[in-house]
Amino acid sequence: MALTRQVISTLQDNGTDIMGPDVMAYHYPDASIISGSLLTVEANHFAVLKSRGAVLGVYDTGQYPIQTPDKPLLGGFVTGFFGGNSPWQYEVLYVNRAKLLVRASGVATSAEMAEMVYQVDYYIHVDSKDDALKLTTHMPFSGHYIKADEVASYAAPVVEQAINQVVQVTPMEKINEHIHEVVELLKEHMSAFLSVFGITLNDAKVLILPKDDRMRELISLRAFGLSELDAVRYYTALKMAERGLVSAPNMAVGAPFSIGGATMGTYPVPDGHASVTLPKG
Repeated sequence: MALTRQVISTLQDNGTDIMGPDVMAYHYPDASIISGSLLTVEANHFAVLKSRGAVLGVYDTGQYPIQTPDKPLLGGFVTGFFGGNSPWQYEVLYVNRAKLLVRASGVATSAEMAEMVYQVDYYIHVDSKDDALKLTTHMPFSGHYIKADEVASYAAPVVEQAINQVVQVTPMEKINEHIHEVVELLKEHMSAFLSVFGITLNDAKVLILPKDDRMRELISLRAFGLSELDAVRYYTALKMAERGLVSAPNMAVGAPFSIGGATMGTYPVPDGHASVTLPKG
């Protein structure tokens, strides 16, 4: 049985590359690689050739003929003893050297123990053949892929720790004033962590917001220079306006509302959780 020379590539039959913008590394799913096979490495890839766990070589862009020890095992000898397949098992691991976008999110707590949600977008890439080898050595494949979201899972505890280090000692209203400090600390921690896997961190962007929608709106009003009381009053007025209540402007300016000469005021009811509008006097 003759063994057929093959071309090893990430390009599919329709011309598209199997390593999309969410793929960090790809395990070529064919172990029947023989001498003379052509290993094709695209401009934005590295390739790692392994045999039974041992690294035989790391390749940059280009096309390379593979020389393997299975060349003498041809014809009837291979057919009779190994069912037509060489006993040598080879793997090709492709590593994406393009810049990838990774996203992480979670919850931190402010100095007041208020819950804050954060979203981190960071850009990563594999810079060299040595780094490609680090990635395939230290990060396991899930099936035939290492995807960007798996990198995010590995880095999630580091992201959470770096953000909490600043957020937990900062009042909620002042967190955005320290956002540059958060970003720099995050980049420092992430760069050190990702370098173990041969991954270079290019840049990071952080967004931190109160988890509670109501609190986000109140802080937005406070940003206009309103006092805490005025912010609550304007927030209430906005909610009243959304429901079509004509007394919303009066709530905003803290003035009573008159209907037919009767002045209306707002009074709390005994349960302390609601209010009712009644004529004054």
